[in-house]
Amino acid sequence: MQLLRLVAGELRAEIVPEVGGALAGFWTEGGGHRRTHWLRHTDEQSVTVANPLGMASFPLVPFCNRIRNGRASFEGREIRFPPNHPAKPSPHPLHGIGWQRPWVVDGVSRHAVDLSLQVDASEAWPWAFLAQQRYELDERALRVTISITNQDDAAMPAGIGHHPYFPHTPGTRLTSPAAAMWRTDAEVMPVALDTGDVVDRLRAGALLGELVLDNNFVGWEHSARIDWPADANGPVRSLVMRADEVFGFFVVYSPHGSDHFCAEPVSQCTDWLNLLPRFGHGVLGGARLTPGERLAASFTLIPSLA
Repeated sequence: MQLLRLVAGELRAEIVPEVGGALAGFWTEGGGHRRTHWLRHTDEQSVTVANPLGMASFPLVPFCNRIRNGRASFEGREIRFPPNHPAKPSPHPLHGIGWQRPWVVDGVSRHAVDLSLQVDASEAWPWAFLAQQRYELDERALRVTISITNQDDAAMPAGIGHHPYFPHTPGTRLTSPAAAMWRTDAEVMPVALDTGDVVDRLRAGALLGELVLDNNFVGWEHSARIDWPADANGPVRSLVMRADEVFGFFVVYSPHGSDHFCAEPVSQCTDWLNLLPRFGHGVLGGARLTPGERLAASFTLIPSLA
């Protein structure tokens, strides 16, 4: 399995094109510090068996998170997406197509990798499209750009995002201002908006150990900050995520008792196509791409050691 390493100053990143075009790691090395991982570092087994759920971050394309029962309609075409969770039985497919397919390497250097994925129309997703990613590393930060281009002869719905896993140790704090949160049903599907306690706590900076979340946030202010205390992974430290305007939505997945959590910049909320008639684009996002049209956005991870 091919691992492509980027090097810039003390920062390192690894990409595994064959496993969903995913990041396998992002860390600081040298400079008098022990190796400090800013994302969950992929273990060798996850790479060997090509398990995207063991990666540090993977792309979300052509939609983010779940579609209820894999069924939706868009301008006369029917989506019939099959269940695709590799570890759990669920009728709601998640994360799109790109995370479960190998990507092609279009270019690689010491500081950047360009990947692409060509997808033909099918019953699951009845539009042809081209997805592209660029990972860029400099001495200060890692920048990830993802795009989708409609290569079909009809307009296509589209969503893009990324799914980073961060270390969760005791005392980890997340600060992420947003306007509202989608409450969910027992199947983790959005049902109503909430502007209460969780939104206020994340705006002020919340201890993740006090929250159990798998929710979409609306009106995200395109920025999040993670603070870690000194622990086995490194000294007191922080990381700031900054995202383009297209990423107007944010997902926090923080399961109880886990050693990781997810903080995901996305362009649309879970099940947006089915919820649009009731709630509208403003709180759901999502794009309509005409033939040949491209949707692209970047986010940047900026780490800092105390």
